[in-house]
Amino acid sequence: MQFSKTALLALCAASASAYSANQRTFAVNHFYGKGPLVMGRMDPIVNPGGPSGHVHAVQGGNAFALSMTDDQSLKSTCTSSLVKNDKSNYWTPALYFQDPKTGKLEPVEMFYMNVYYFFDATTDKIEAFPEGLRVFTGNPSARTPPATGGKQIIDHSDGAIQAIQWTCPRSNDNDPLYPKNSNGLNGVGIQDPGNGGSGTGFPDKNCDGYASPLRADIHLPSCYNPAKGVQNYKENMDYPTNGKCPAGWKHVPHMFYEVYWNTPKFQDRWTPGQGKQPFVLSNGDPTGYSLHADFLNGWDPKTLQQIIDNCDAGSAGMDKCPGLIGGLNDPSTSCNIESAVKEVIDGVLDKLPGNNPIGKWGVDASPAPAPAPTPVATSNAAAPVAATPKTTPTPKTTAAAPPPTSKTNAAQPVATPKPTKIAAAPLPSSPAEVPPTSALTPVAPAPGGGGSNTLVTSYVTESATEWTTVTVDPPKATSGSAVAPGWSYKGCFADTKDRVMTGIKLANIGNHEVTNTKCVAYCESKGFSMAGTEYGGQCFCSNSLTISTSVDEAKCNMPCEGDNKQVCGGGMTLSVYSKGGSKKRDRHLRRHLHNHS
Repeated sequence: MQFSKTALLALCAASASAYSANQRTFAVNHFYGKGPLVMGRMDPIVNPGGPSGHVHAVQGGNAFALSMTDDQSLKSTCTSSLVKNDKSNYWTPALYFQDPKTGKLEPVEMFYMNVYYFFDATTDKIEAFPEGLRVFTGNPSARTPPATGGKQIIDHSDGAIQAIQWTCPRSNDNDPLYPKNSNGLNGVGIQDPGNGGSGTGFPDKNCDGYASPLRADIHLPSCYNPAKGVQNYKENMDYPTNGKCPAGWKHVPHMFYEVYWNTPKFQDRWTPGQGKQPFVLSNGDPTGYSLHADFLNGWDPKTLQQIIDNCDAGSAGMDKCPGLIGGLNDPSTSCNIESAVKEVIDGVLDKLPGNNPIGKWGVDASPAPAPAPTPVATSNAAAPVAATPKTTPTPKTTAAAPPPTSKTNAAQPVATPKPTKIAAAPLPSSPAEVPPTSALTPVAPAPGGGGSNTLVTSYVTESATEWTTVTVDPPKATSGSAVAPGWSYKGCFADTKDRVMTGIKLANIGNHEVTNTKCVAYCESKGFSMAGTEYGGQCFCSNSLTISTSVDEAKCNMPCEGDNKQVCGGGMTLSVYSKGGSKKRDRHLRRHLHNHS
């Protein structure tokens, strides 16, 4: 997400402070490591004890299993959450690409996931989740648009809850994201009337905005009914009314899932803007209306309550919360487990795992039958699954989703600030998006489009759509000094999906703070002799490049997020620096930092 400098500084300046009746606070829960915790047909909430109906992408603690007791998450020996004391599990359905020519299916890589913890403005006391709480929202059978159309609604006072959307940042947003008169029944979804970058159902445009591809947005309910218990996911949760929960209920944190899918990888294999699109959820949904999310609590209650009461770190992340209990995981490692369901879920497939037929627009699916028997790994469901941390971080992710349910009160996420960035540049980047807080002041809507140096950002709050137009100057000349003593520029190199720099992938050196100087310093501190920046906001470390090709310098053209006077690679291209070099390389570095002038 992109913000005006003033708004960003306001967020950064906010010191730790608790929510109040008129002030919301929030902190983003980031994930680390090599992909999600696990991908597979596992869902201990909706399909406990056996394979779930469709593939999920799961984040969190490694005690995740086909069946789980209330305290099982707490027994995890590692977690993909950066915060050590969060051993919860978060999941959503996986996404697949169906080739328009062959009909074959291929998995779309989960690029990364963020979970925003909003502590909304309320007179209620916001409390940590009870042990083992199960939360579910969405309708896996939906293939028709909600009656409310594209509008997002997350408080009962605003109408029928509609908490699920898709956001599609684009490098060129001159045309509407969805057809103007779309009814959402014929191959494309419906525009949010208050947000030009989002809507319900899949759009038929290529989501190639700077730093983020197609994004699933899901707001989870924040009112818990103790009378229903932690395991009754169909009835135990609801959304608030006028910011408050019913008497006798507990107000818990309002979670907002952002799940980014690497759809630009397939951009050359389909034609956008034709009233149809090639992506399908793992449950066979080609519409996107059935998007849903699950959560199983594994927080240390004292840690979460301390965050609720004291932290307003915003997009900087929970790792920046003052007095954080338990510390952080090492982002150079990885926490992953194998799926308990043994089957092929990637590669080129003839059909979706679980034999889910691909449905039709406008025809809701029947309740899913019991999943077909599939070999599962034998293990004690109550025992945590051991996963050895690995030393290779990559994008951050979220996880799976459950099959259909009769639940209506939590059928969709609520509409709180959910940033939508529409900026210039290619392919996705590292995680770092920040929704606005109620303290931000709305300004007049800016017209769409803009020159190549204009970033137009919209973000939705419960009351209004706010626009900020920020003019960003292209990279300008710098002093040309080397990034660090003994380091020099090596060139612009092509990257691959498997990465050509594999020592540390997506080094965590701060959201929107990546520069060549900081990346080099980080890699050197970790004992590596090479550093590379990409997409303007990613940092990689290594001691060598795996098979890679030097490319034209013009392909490394993205200003660094932390200093727009430096250039940090491009779309699948790396600006590479190495320890030890020649004067010739130093001259190359100067030219690189001078934006090739």
